[in-house]
Amino acid sequence: MAPRKQQEIFDATLRLVSEKGYDGLTVEGVAERSGVNKTTIYRWWPSKAALLGAALVEADVLGLDTPDTGSLRGDLVALVEAVIRLLTEPPASDIAVAALAAAVRHPELDGRRFFADRFAREREIFERAVRRGELKESADPMLIVDMLAGAVWMRAVFRGLRVGDDFADEAVAALLDGILINR
Repeated sequence: MAPRKQQEIFDATLRLVSEKGYDGLTVEGVAERSGVNKTTIYRWWPSKAALLGAALVEADVLGLDTPDTGSLRGDLVALVEAVIRLLTEPPASDIAVAALAAAVRHPELDGRRFFADRFAREREIFERAVRRGELKESADPMLIVDMLAGAVWMRAVFRGLRVGDDFADEAVAALLDGILINR
């Protein structure tokens, strides 16, 4: 399948799930919106769960460019800023929240694939930091990402609060520098 057509199918899938939820997502609806036959979709993806799972990982709208600013702190700030954009700027925010919420309720979606794919790309940040001598080899990159991304999810999605302009810097500073006065 041509990459452009595949992206159109993924875009239609993600927009439909953001508008109608997983239960309202149908292969027929995706086919209609993307201008392809439903048999074409079924040829590539055997179910709506498989289609949505692929769209979560491969759609451009949810893409992630791994930052490389030259420092761990800079990379983490850029990463947090990317998560903020993902969760607060439409259409990505509507799509990410709806699709990932559906993945929690519908295990057949395998939302873990989305997070595994992103983490595989984010791991580069920590490998570079270890090579530069900024980070201990024993540091747990997944814990670091979970703490930073989790802070954005809590603030923006679950609490529904505005994420301020300094949030990324403050979250990274709290993690890297700590919050205690006397250590």
